[in-house]
Amino acid sequence: MRLFAAVLPPEAAVAELREAARPLRDDRLTWTAEAGWHFTLAFMGEVHDDVLPELHARLERAAHRTASFALRLHGCGHFGDRALWAGAAGELDALRLLADRADAAARRAGVPMKQHRRYTPHLTLARSHSRRHGHGGGHGHADGHGHGTPLRPYLDALADFEGTAWQVDTLSLVRSNLPVSGVPGEQPRYETVRAWPLAG
Repeated sequence: MRLFAAVLPPEAAVAELREAARPLRDDRLTWTAEAGWHFTLAFMGEVHDDVLPELHARLERAAHRTASFALRLHGCGHFGDRALWAGAAGELDALRLLADRADAAARRAGVPMKQHRRYTPHLTLARSHSRRHGHGGGHGHADGHGHGTPLRPYLDALADFEGTAWQVDTLSLVRSNLPVSGVPGEQPRYETVRAWPLAG
């Protein structure tokens, strides 16, 4: 199974971002379906079934060790010319701690993870057409200014976006099913396979 650990925003937060992004949607970018709006904490790729019991146990432990915390959607950024994303504000140290713990849980369970980098909270909104498929958890240069990028108009429009805060109280393990139909523009399908409450 192709898996990642994530924080999923509540419907109210999704609705606020939907309204902010609505005037920007055009065919110059491939816009991510709302089902794909999440903060990836640790992207694991293909995980073998025999690893799952240990992975579940370690993610549950990571959740139980982490206190719930406040988060809100805030501003935007980009990875080069490849991806436009919404950012986060609030208790970011707690979000980064949860990301580190999810990454460590996967490694200790035997998932071959990529090199660990400092976590950049991002919710992928759109990609350039050359990045049509795949997962939004990739890394790149997170430049908040975007001088000279084709994404400039979108960055300007979303720069002042401020969502309403919510309490993050769940760590989710999400399965990503990649498109198989070959239909242009088909999006991955996401399925929450397990979820664990945070402490407190």
